[in-house]
Amino acid sequence: MTESVAYQQQYAGTTGRDQVHTLFAQTMGYVAATTALFALGAWLGRDLTGAVGIVAFIAAFACLIGMRFAARTSMQLTVGLLGAFGLLIGLAVAPTVAYYGSMDPQALWEAGGATALFIAGFGAAGYATRRDLTVVARVCFWALVALIVFGIVLIFVNIPGGALIYSILGLVIFAGYTMFDFQRLRQSQDINSAPFLAASIFLDILNVFLFFLSIFSGQEGN
Repeated sequence: MTESVAYQQQYAGTTGRDQVHTLFAQTMGYVAATTALFALGAWLGRDLTGAVGIVAFIAAFACLIGMRFAARTSMQLTVGLLGAFGLLIGLAVAPTVAYYGSMDPQALWEAGGATALFIAGFGAAGYATRRDLTVVARVCFWALVALIVFGIVLIFVNIPGGALIYSILGLVIFAGYTMFDFQRLRQSQDINSAPFLAASIFLDILNVFLFFLSIFSGQEGN
């Protein structure tokens, strides 16, 4: 009887680990696919105007909201909306990426490399830590609200080095979000959560990339 209970516990533990590994692989696969579609959208939309980018931005977040409703009926539709989100957000930021690329093409590669290292480092830290990062996520939320307010102030007030400060603070905030999202990835065993975890991690990657792009382009000093 004791051996049977021990076997069941070992089997349950093995099954749980397998589910975590499967969720991790599927989520990161979705992240990679979404990132590729984002890159495609950024390339296709390199000549678009800012007005078209705003429309694409709104459509992208409509897809993100639609994922919540689609998840109740079809996982395939949810994944499709995630892909559409990646493509549309690529179109939305294409004018910004094209602008920075025209000013300093090397900044794109530097920002991409720095983003990869940043996400790998903080993602690994969040995935490995046993400390509950829920409090960190709450702090990051209010810090992000304050950062948005600071960004609005920068539009009207010329603060020396303001854009650099804005980007550095943004990186600090999304370091916390990256750790939290990767901890959620380790703790979850629901395979249906993969598209939503992928969307969160992709948004972390996107914001980190844009902050690094602003820093490496040198535009913060203008």
